[in-house]
Amino acid sequence: MTALPEDLQYTKDHEWLRTEGDTVRVGVTDYAQDALGDIVFVTLPEPGARVTAGEPCGEVESTKSVSDVYAPVTGTVVERNENLDSAPETVNTDPYGDGWMLTIRPDAGMSAEGLLDAATYQATLDSSG
Repeated sequence: MTALPEDLQYTKDHEWLRTEGDTVRVGVTDYAQDALGDIVFVTLPEPGARVTAGEPCGEVESTKSVSDVYAPVTGTVVERNENLDSAPETVNTDPYGDGWMLTIRPDAGMSAEGLLDAATYQATLDSSG
C-alpha cells in the first residue's frame, strides 16, 4: 500500500477529497481499491447531479463485488472522470491521481465535518486491520 497523501481529507467509508478552490475532487483510497480487487466498471453521476454527504453517489464494480461510492460532501457534481468509462482500472493503478472520480461544488456553508486527516484515517485502518 502506498503512503497516504497528507494534503487530502478522508472519510470512514474510504473516500478521499482534495479541496481545489470552491470545489472538491473525490476518489477512493488505495485501501479501498486494494480491498475491491480489479475494478472493471465505474458508475458515476453526471455533471449537474445533486449529491448528499454520506449517501451513495456511484458504484465501483470489481471482479469480486459491487461497492457504493459515498459523497463526502453535499453539493452539485461539476465534473466526472470520463476516462474511467473506458479505463476503470485506473482507480487501481493511480487512486490518488488519474483515478479520481468526481469534482463536487459543495453547498454554501457546508463544513468538512466528519472528515479525517491522513494520520487519523491511517489510525482507523491500523485498528481495523
